[in-house]
Amino acid sequence: MQLPRDDTNHPQAEAFRAFIRDAGFPCVGAKSALTKGQMRVLVARDITSAWDDMRIYPALMAFAARYRRQPDLFQSFAVVFEGPSDLDEEGFERHLWNRVQSLADKDAWLGHPWDGRVAPEPDSPHFSLSFAGEAFFVVGLHPNASRPARRFSSPALVFNLHAQFEQLREAGRYEKLRSSILQRDEALAGSVNPMLARHGELSEARQYSGRVVDEAWRCPFRPRATDTTASGTA
Repeated sequence: MQLPRDDTNHPQAEAFRAFIRDAGFPCVGAKSALTKGQMRVLVARDITSAWDDMRIYPALMAFAARYRRQPDLFQSFAVVFEGPSDLDEEGFERHLWNRVQSLADKDAWLGHPWDGRVAPEPDSPHFSLSFAGEAFFVVGLHPNASRPARRFSSPALVFNLHAQFEQLREAGRYEKLRSSILQRDEALAGSVNPMLARHGELSEARQYSGRVVDEAWRCPFRPRATDTTASGTA
């Protein structure tokens, strides 16, 4: 695997930071991460290709390790892809899950345990992704997103730590922060995001791409096999 490189001054990274800083951008958590210097940005080539997966995965592992050493609030890891810019919402969703699946397969191959605080089954209301033993919620952005808050100039995946949501809940700050984000998002879009739900109510997998999906939608993610299924005794 390639070691993580510093993409701080890459034009795509600068464009992404400017997008987050914009006054209308609703996620105050992302703004805080940026202000605190705790938003890591990696620039990759193409979301439809596995070309940079071997760069993305070690950078994600390094991010998780840094968080465990210093679990400060408002840390995010963003992968900004240079293209393509012409994906529709279904196409972006498909490639988002392809990239996530590739990263999860590498995590499984290295033997990292699934974070026990969340479920690996994508249809579970307690589902989250897990990399290097840390649970993550993913926010997808791309040029043709229907929600303005998800409409960035190129595809991007932002990995947010599940543990930070729990920290906010324990500190009594979660509901206030969530309410602020929802109000700002409604002001920007003119409507409430119909896909939002609290962890434990519905599978968060439905929210990752930003596309509005109905009850018939099924997440394409394949969780790693358990010991039972791997042995063929299921």
